[in-house]
Amino acid sequence: MEGLKVSDANLVVYVHPSKAKKVSEAILRELGSLLFKFSETFNGVLLAYDVNILSEVAKILPGIHPYLGVRLKAKLLLFYPKPDMLLEGKVVKLGQQSIHVIVLGFSSAIITEDDIREEFKYKVKHGQEVFVSTSHKRHKIEVGTVIRFLVKSFDEEILHISGSLVPAHTGNVCWLDKNLEDWSHNDRSTKKRRESEWREEMEEQHDKVMTDGETFSLNTDCQIKKPKRLRSSEDS
Repeated sequence: MEGLKVSDANLVVYVHPSKAKKVSEAILRELGSLLFKFSETFNGVLLAYDVNILSEVAKILPGIHPYLGVRLKAKLLLFYPKPDMLLEGKVVKLGQQSIHVIVLGFSSAIITEDDIREEFKYKVKHGQEVFVSTSHKRHKIEVGTVIRFLVKSFDEEILHISGSLVPAHTGNVCWLDKNLEDWSHNDRSTKKRRESEWREEMEEQHDKVMTDGETFSLNTDCQIKKPKRLRSSEDS
């Protein structure tokens, strides 16, 4: 899935003097408060971190309420969905006009009727709502299905995604992963067959030469007839 990255960061965490004896705890608490929130500093949503405190010797910053500046290195796991990225999520609700998805267990996404390709038709089977492909009957989307969809937009404040199932490579992840391999194999077979046919055609054309609209064989064992005018001039 796209939209995830690991970033190495050099940070300075500001700790209140009252926490001077428990600097490590204060740093972890500060970083913990940033989890599952969009950060403009990191340009993404912080999902996890691994911290290496360079030194607990802090620099006192001047001010009315002086803070301690602690330098550290951190490895950050960030979620940063951008338009046209492919994400995966679990369907938690669907209806005739929309499909609702949860991504990574915390970010909600919606795919509206206009962004569901015509191939998928809404049906109710045995009391359950489902979208079924008219091209491939085994390609279904229902509650509990993990789907792959395209990002249209991302609301950084409420962590809400607007998605699309219009592209052909979106839909039920299990079905796509199985059948895209078959399609790829078929495409390769078709390409090889076309190349073979093309080579055969070129070999056939190689045995012929077009001159003044007439086709002459290049086989030297066969005598080419001379035009009547040319024969009469030679006979004379």
